[in-house]
Amino acid sequence: MPEQLPPEPLRFAYWVPNVSGGLVTSDIEQRTDWGYDYNKKLAQTAENNGFEYALSQVRYMASYGADHQHESTSFSLALLLATERLKVIAAIHPGLWQPGVLSKWVATADHLSNGRIAVNVVSGWLKAEFTALGEPWLEHDERYRRSEEFIRVLREIWTSDSAEFSGDFYRIHDFDLKPKPLAVPGRAHPEIFQGGNSSAARRNGGRVSDWYFSNGKDYEGFTEQVTEVLAHAEDAGRTTPPKFGLNGFMIARDTEKEARETLREIIAKANKPAVEGFRDAVQQAGASTGNKKGMWADSSFEDLVQYNDGFRTQLIGTPEQIADRAIEYKRRGANLLLLGYLHFQEEVEHFGSHVLPIIREKEAELLEREPALTH
Repeated sequence: MPEQLPPEPLRFAYWVPNVSGGLVTSDIEQRTDWGYDYNKKLAQTAENNGFEYALSQVRYMASYGADHQHESTSFSLALLLATERLKVIAAIHPGLWQPGVLSKWVATADHLSNGRIAVNVVSGWLKAEFTALGEPWLEHDERYRRSEEFIRVLREIWTSDSAEFSGDFYRIHDFDLKPKPLAVPGRAHPEIFQGGNSSAARRNGGRVSDWYFSNGKDYEGFTEQVTEVLAHAEDAGRTTPPKFGLNGFMIARDTEKEARETLREIIAKANKPAVEGFRDAVQQAGASTGNKKGMWADSSFEDLVQYNDGFRTQLIGTPEQIADRAIEYKRRGANLLLLGYLHFQEEVEHFGSHVLPIIREKEAELLEREPALTH
């Protein structure tokens, strides 16, 4: 019998602010910039302060406070070339990419970055982006069926010398990608992330994704998602189940009162028309599912001020309080926390010096208490 591997430490990613407006739709001051010079420095700061991943956002049109945006794949490659260890996840939309073309781009980026590129397959919620570009808009579950095929095609091309796939959305015949992505220990190919809250998203996460991203959730909501996704993985006969990432907006301050005051100010200064416009656009995504379990289906106005429900994770308070919550999420299956901030540069540095050391101490204590914890 092989020896049991030691538990992996909780990993951390940050939202790349390659889209204007910051990570909250609020008129509160956000000392964060969407330009390249700022983001280059931020990426270098992040990899020196405990962050293993960065996620570049995908947005093609101005909407809901995000007036300007840099394209996610090219921006991701620029950040990879400006760093040494950071892994960058480029968000992409099936329907706007052909999977064979993306597989080639990823392979090239993988070689240029020494194996640090990943992709986040986003099924899409902003109908206007597709219709403005003259592309067909599929209904909710059909978008996720397309995403599943997209992921299967990527994996087939990256791992087969004569890729073959015949589906409802994609067909690949005797396609030989050379060079393949790099052979990196611990991965079969560049990592594939996929998110969502709906039943269709959970099925995809269980059946085909390497990582499943969840919107912000409280303990019970996150546990429910983990349980369901793992059940789908078991039904699919997967020997290596997906890992789990959880979105959270972090407000770490010297006192809980100060952190809560910051949250209240963010919400009090919310850009109401932008938040309401976003709510009207996205809640159809959840409402269009059969069981109303999609992303944002039950999000309140306050939740949507952080557009991926990041306040719900409640990483708000003192470093000690935040560390306690992070450890509890780890106990419930989280492998990674995807974080946003008001003032990225300063708060990423504060995380590395004040929050992360406490999390690592508490992880060691957790291992002593619960040695069977292996995720």
